Amino acid sequence: MDAAARPVSARTAPGRRRCGPGASCARSVSQNALRSAGTPGPAGVEEQVNGTAEDGVTRAAPPARGWPGAAAGQGHAAALYDSADTLLAATTPFLEEGLRAGDLVVLACSPELAETVTAPLGMRAAPIEQDPRLCLHGTRIPEAYVAVRRGLRRAADTPSGRLRVIGQSTVAEVPGGAREWLRYEVSCNAVLAGSALSVLCVLDTAVVSGPLLAQAVAAHPQLMTGSDVVDNRGYREPTSYLRALPVPREPVEDLAPLLAVDGATALAELRGRVRTALETAVPDVDQREDLLLAVAEVMANAFRHGRPPVSVRLWGDRRRLICTVTDSGRGYDDPLAGFQPAHGDDLAHGGMGLWLARKLWDSVDLLPGGPGLTVRLGTALVPSARS
Repeated sequence: MDAAARPVSARTAPGRRRCGPGASCARSVSQNALRSAGTPGPAGVEEQVNGTAEDGVTRAAPPARGWPGAAAGQGHAAALYDSADTLLAATTPFLEEGLRAGDLVVLACSPELAETVTAPLGMRAAPIEQDPRLCLHGTRIPEAYVAVRRGLRRAADTPSGRLRVIGQSTVAEVPGGAREWLRYEVSCNAVLAGSALSVLCVLDTAVVSGPLLAQAVAAHPQLMTGSDVVDNRGYREPTSYLRALPVPREPVEDLAPLLAVDGATALAELRGRVRTALETAVPDVDQREDLLLAVAEVMANAFRHGRPPVSVRLWGDRRRLICTVTDSGRGYDDPLAGFQPAHGDDLAHGGMGLWLARKLWDSVDLLPGGPGLTVRLGTALVPSARS
């Protein structure tokens, strides 16, 4: 068994009417917090324009697959709830169906929610496991996909061959916040397409509400109403949705940059200058080395796949760090790049640059435009050295 996947003990929760985290566990997202990026480039990245996640989004027909239909294929549904009753109306039949079929059933949620959804099953809940990585609890997107792939491999040995997951929106626990959570929900429709996977995402409307709730619902090809699954007419095609996600301009970017390099033609010299800047900007040694490794990979991509000269900007305030790397090539526009290694599980073939960046920074954005490509990286900083 995967070390992070553990059985869930089914315990009754008498009198429980609410479930999941309270409002204190959520991070609200204002319209000002999500703004679209302007023209990429060393100066252009600093010029931001207003935008919303609705802009430029293509609405798509829901995929003709999922657990209501063929045995093979991915199902990804959202269920909204405002009480334990509405929650259990969705989760209980979903779990019972998976247990009857012999699925590998995993809860990606808080222990409190796991207790609530398994209580009606009694001893039948014994085979159900829990793995919070699948809902990005303290985990970045690439690691979540690694955990999903491992689950799919284990599920292949079950009677049904299917992995069945209940996921919870623990937005406050997601590195990168609500925007990265949305990116995960959207990208999985493409990254995991065709997998023997049934996912039910339960959305507590006391925690996820307003524009964020609408954006989250649109990331799901199916909706669950009671115990019924229906196609989501508001489902949005993943790549256009991801391109339309606004890129935030953070207050730290209004400060003077810690490093500003234009016209670099030698990777080794540029790497040295970035290392020196990070020694001042990042107090935690382990995090500093991780961030440098990721930026070095992105800069190598800029020289190898883009074209020199390359420009770098670095902003920091001991709490947040933003880095941009801009090349002079033809540009690149794949919003799904870096969620998994470019050449699959065999890392000997390379293709790890953006994947490592997404593993080691909270957010990575590809800002195509002319000329060249800007890769924007952002992360929270560890306040003190790790013991």
